[in-house]
Formats: sequence, C-alpha cells, structure tokens
Amino acid sequence: MRKILIALIFIAQATFAQVAIKKDLVQYVNPMIGTRDMGHTYPGATVPFGMVQLSPDTDTIPYAVNGKYNPEVYRYCAGYQYDDKTIVGFSHTHFNGTGHSDLGDFLIMPTVGKLKLNPGTADRPESGFRSRFSHSTEVAAPDYYKVKLDDYDIMAELTATARVGFHQYTFPASDQAHIILDMMSGVYNYPDKNVWVYVRVVNDTLVTGYRQTEGWARNRVLYFAMVFNKPFTSYGMHNFSRTEPYHGFWGKFDQEHDFPVMAGRQIRTYFNFKTRAGEKLKIKFALSPVSMKGALNNLHHEIPGWDFDAVKERGQEEWNKELHRIEIQSDSRLEKENFYTAMYHAFINPTVYMDADHLYKGLDKEIHRADHFTNYTTFSLWDTFRALHPLFNIIQVRRNEDMIKSMLAHYRQSAFHMLPVWSNSANENWCMIGYHAVSVIADAIIKDKVDFDANKALEACVTTADNRWYGDLGYYIDKGYVPEDKSSSSVSQTLEYAYDDWCIAQLAKKLHRMDVYDRFTKRSQSYKNLYDLSTGFMRPEMSDGTWMKNFDPLETNEPGFVEGNSWNYSLFVPQDPKALIGMMGGNKRFIARLDSLFTMQLPDKYFAHTEDISREGIIGNYVHGNEPSHHIAYLYDWTNEPWKAQKWIRLILKNQYHAKPDGLGGNDDTGQMSAWYIFSTLGFYPVAPASDQYAIGSPAIKSAVMHLENGKTFTIQVKNQSDKDIYVKKIILNDRPLHHYFLSHQDIINGGRIIFIMSDNPNKQL
Repeated sequence: MRKILIALIFIAQATFAQVAIKKDLVQYVNPMIGTRDMGHTYPGATVPFGMVQLSPDTDTIPYAVNGKYNPEVYRYCAGYQYDDKTIVGFSHTHFNGTGHSDLGDFLIMPTVGKLKLNPGTADRPESGFRSRFSHSTEVAAPDYYKVKLDDYDIMAELTATARVGFHQYTFPASDQAHIILDMMSGVYNYPDKNVWVYVRVVNDTLVTGYRQTEGWARNRVLYFAMVFNKPFTSYGMHNFSRTEPYHGFWGKFDQEHDFPVMAGRQIRTYFNFKTRAGEKLKIKFALSPVSMKGALNNLHHEIPGWDFDAVKERGQEEWNKELHRIEIQSDSRLEKENFYTAMYHAFINPTVYMDADHLYKGLDKEIHRADHFTNYTTFSLWDTFRALHPLFNIIQVRRNEDMIKSMLAHYRQSAFHMLPVWSNSANENWCMIGYHAVSVIADAIIKDKVDFDANKALEACVTTADNRWYGDLGYYIDKGYVPEDKSSSSVSQTLEYAYDDWCIAQLAKKLHRMDVYDRFTKRSQSYKNLYDLSTGFMRPEMSDGTWMKNFDPLETNEPGFVEGNSWNYSLFVPQDPKALIGMMGGNKRFIARLDSLFTMQLPDKYFAHTEDISREGIIGNYVHGNEPSHHIAYLYDWTNEPWKAQKWIRLILKNQYHAKPDGLGGNDDTGQMSAWYIFSTLGFYPVAPASDQYAIGSPAIKSAVMHLENGKTFTIQVKNQSDKDIYVKKIILNDRPLHHYFLSHQDIINGGRIIFIMSDNPNKQL
C-alpha cells in the first residue's frame, strides 16, 4: 500500500511539473519590481523558499555614523538600489522587502588588474574594487541574474539551488584576475557586527569557513563551502581590525599571504588566477546553518557538476511549477507581469533553514534533526499572518504545515516558552508586536486537517499569550488594555492582542476546549476598552483610566500606535466587523467614516518622520503601504454598500502596484503586500484569518484556475471585466446564484467554479 501511495504521489508531481513546462510563466516575472526608496528589490538568484538569495549589492552604507543611526541605510534593506551606478559585489543572503535588515553574507567580487581590497566610494569607484554597471546589460529573471562589470570587462552571471549559489564570470585575458571574498560586508553593517570570521583553504580549489555576527539576529552563525572550477595560483587576506587585545603567538606567521587559515573580525580574502579571453571562471558557494561539513555536503548534493545552464534551467522549472499553482488569463501583459511577480515575491519567504540531511541549528543553539518536515526561518509574522499564510493555506498547504512545525519547534526550544514573533536564523528578533503565530496556527487547523498535534499547538498558543513579561501582556491581562504610560505602542498592542486572542478562542472551539474558548473570547473583547466615544477613535489610555491628552488621530509617529495612526488602526477589529460598526454608530455613520478615510488628505507632516510610510503608499488617509490597513476596504462588505469595496479595491490595485522598479507603494514585507495583490486580483480576501470566511471584492482578471493540493481545481471566471466594469453585478457559485459577498474556505478547497458578471454600475440588490 505504501509503495502504491508513493507511486501515485510521484505521478501527480511529475504530471504537475510537465504541465508547468508546457507553459512558461517565468517570462512574466519581473524581479526588478519593488520599492525604490525603501530598498525592497534584490534582483538575483533564488529558488522558491531557498536559503540562498544570491544578489548584487550596490553600496556599503553604514548603519551608524558617528555613533548615531544613519537614516540613509534604510534604503538598503535589501542591499540593492536601482538608482545606483556601481556594484560592490554579490552576496548570498538577503531579506525580501523588510523594514529592517541584516544578512548580506559572503560577498564575492571578481576583478582584474591591481588588487584592491577596499570597496571604494560610489563617486570614485576606481578607488576600490567596486565596478560601474549599466541597466542595459542587466538581466533579471527567476533564479538568474546577469550584468556586465564595466570597469573590469567581466560578465557576471548568477543562479542557485536551495542551498548553493552558482557564480559564472566571463573574464578578459589577464595575468591579474582576482576573486575577492569579502567577509566584512553586510546589510545594515557596522564595524563590530562581525563577532568572528574564519576561512580555511583546504586545497587550491576548495575553501570552507564561517561567519558569526550580531545585529538584528543577536547571535547568528552561517557556514560555507566554496569550490572553484580551476585552481587559484595564490591567495591571501587583509585584516582591517587590530582591536583584539590579545593575539596569542599567531603573530610569528605571515598570515596575509598563502596562509591556509585566515581569521579575525574584519577580513577580506582574495584568490588569484590567470585567465584567457572569454574564459568562464565558475564558483559554487554552499551555505549551512550547521557546519562546514554540512555546507560541503549540501554542495555535493545539490550541484555535483559544473553545468551552469542546467542548474539555471532546473531552478526555473521549479519556479514554473510553483507559479502554475494559479494560472490566470488576462489581455494585459502588464497585469500578468504584476500577478506573477507577486507570486514570485510570495514564494521567496519563509526560507529553508536546514541542511540536505535535515540537520539544523535551533533557537537553543543545539543541532536538531527535522524529522518528517522541512525546517523554515524568516517569519515576519506581524506582516504575513494577514494574507501570505492564508494564501499558503489554499495553494501551499503542506509547505505551510511545515512552517507551523518550524514555529512549534521554535516554541519548544525557546527559553521563554514563546512562539516566534519575528524569527530568523535560529534567533528571535522580537521585532513588531502581537503574537501572530497563533493566527497562522489557528487558521491552518481550522481550515484543514493537519498532521501535527493540534492540542499541543493550542497549548503553545495559550502559553505564549499568557507570558506576562512579553510586550506589556501583564497589564493587558489585568486591566484589559495596555496603558500608554507603560508602552508607547499601547493601542496597537491592545488591538492586535485582542485579535490574536480571538484566534485562540476559535482554535479552542474547534478542539472542543470550551474553558479556553470562554477565557480567550472574553479577552478578545479588550479592543472595546480603548474606544473613546467622545472622539470616535481608538485612543491611548493611561494606567489611571484617563485618556491621553493631546491626542491627534492622524499622527503616525507615536504615541499609541505602531506604523499607523488612529484613523486606520481604529478599524482593526477584523474578528468582529459587525460589532465594530455598531460601536462606531451604525451602518450609515460607518460608511461615511470609510468614505472619508479614502477621500481625505493626510498632510505630509503626519508621516514625514516615519520610515515605513511614504506618500506613494497612501490613498487619502488610507495607508496601503503598511499592513494594518490591508483589510479595511473589505469592511464595506459588512455594510449595505458593499459595491464601495469593489470601487476602492480596484483603485488600490491600479494605484499601488506597477511593473517598474518603484512599483510597490511600500515594503513587500516578505510577501504580504504581494499576497494582498494576489487575493484581491482573484476577487476575495481573508479579512480575519482563523475564520473560514473570505470577503468578496472585485476580480481584476478574465479567469483563473487555482490548482489545489488535494487534486481539485477552483476556477474563477470573470465576464465583462474591464477598467470601467469594476462592479459585481452577479455571482454564480457552482451553478447557483450567490446572494452575499462572502466565500467559505470549503467553497474553494472542495473545487468548483465561481462566475463573476461585472458592470460599470453598482448592483445594490445582490
């Protein structure tokens, strides 16, 4: 029976891959789409959810200048800026569109001529090893990047597997060809970021080592193995740090020239070659969270040979397979480009974090084996609980389950008995607020059968939510709100905790734990404690029960709120829109409030000092460039004017998503911005994950087929769809008229067909 099951799985996978190859969707992906000012884009080489994101870095902006935070560094969250004219090298790890950053490990730069071990400056690139480049020679596609380094007449090409970056550099004839391995470079860099780096020359083609850093991830160690396709003639390093107070007796050696162990805090290494004109120097660079041996094993396992094109084609086949999970039809190439680029962004994170043999380093810094699952990291949960993980619950079900198993492993290894908040590389970064892993876990269990212990998962959720020391939870539990004099994020914290508590309650109900259900249902009502009837807004409240003075509901830069203002955050009750509408004065007043949000003008002064909010991401006072507002347009579905949701959703799609380097109105935030686009283009959205309900909007394509992991398909057909015909005139679900603006999860995963008939006039009588 087991052999038959495995055979059936193999046949299904092979068939799916064959379908993907027949129709090339990779052609519609544009990795250059991003946010120019916010450092979103890193065009480079990665496979879906891969550990390696091999990409060009265009500058080395320091995190701090004269001991103070350098705001300019924010533009380099991903290491690449489209407007820059030079490249300093190609590093192997990057974040996708985060508002804070780290990584940028193991930067490689090929050069010819006199050896230079300083990157130089953008205005004088010849002063260092960086090179000028032109976008005219730049090619970016899934799992492939190509650019000419003009100062050296070197053509650089990159591709990758999950754990191995593959470099191919076409050199001119030179007796002075170099590969620089910069162990100092990093994203959000500063002199003391490196704790220690180690490089070992095993032979004249193999180099191994590791880098230990502090930063956003407080204690991160990443190992590597690097192999060249031809022997180097000599090698060396330069140590740019002399701050170590004690060097032992290593000083008796010349460690900078042909010395097989190169180590220190701030070192750059180099490897010298002689090249013929047109010769391709190739490098395979493998990563491991466990050991140098693990990195070398990953290298042999994933790229045993030297066929660059074959590795690239295999990676692009992987992307084609994933992109085919949703096949859309549209008359507009730009719409296809936006859609499949959004799919590409959505499938970059979270990232694999284990070796090919399933070993990984845990939060406890011990080595663990991921038995029967793939271990993941890069959980930006404040962002991705909203739409990215709900999207996975439809088209990446088993992968999302492995992500949850990774979160539960994090919980078991945590000294604080906490599910992840924002975790990366066996570290908890503690970034943002809430405990939104509970939303992801509850959403998965409520929507599908899972092969992990759901009751133990509930226990992890409850224990996390009862950690009184975390995020002022003690005040929240005791008083029913977080006081502003105890936390400057008090309102945002209270509202997000209330939603998370509702998620725990729904999970408890599913598992028939009514004691837990009752307790967390009561806690989920805490949002009501911060509604100020006199102003009509959620308002910071002090410990003594008085409202905070000098309250301005338009202010986005403190107090009371995180990356948003009271106008937007007052609408963050996704778990109970009906109660919210009643609390705010009923249907008519609530509609007028939503109308005002989209049509009023937010003056620049209210977000001028907020990094994550810019004019490009704002419509009226609706801040789409930041996540707390992503559900708001769909709230019209709970009123008697749902067609207004259709109007504003279409405007957001057209206004906030464009096929160009500054095409996103805000950071993609590891796929959340793109997941919103995918859902909204298809015509529905998960307003409250952990509910089985999706709110209907305005589909913006001709048709779509969602290939579900249970073997079924859900087909979306849209008739009369155009830029003018944005209103839903009629909905037919499986040959029956639908008389409301909601879909259930079962409607989708059971397979079938939904037909939207569109019009240029609102239908007020659906």
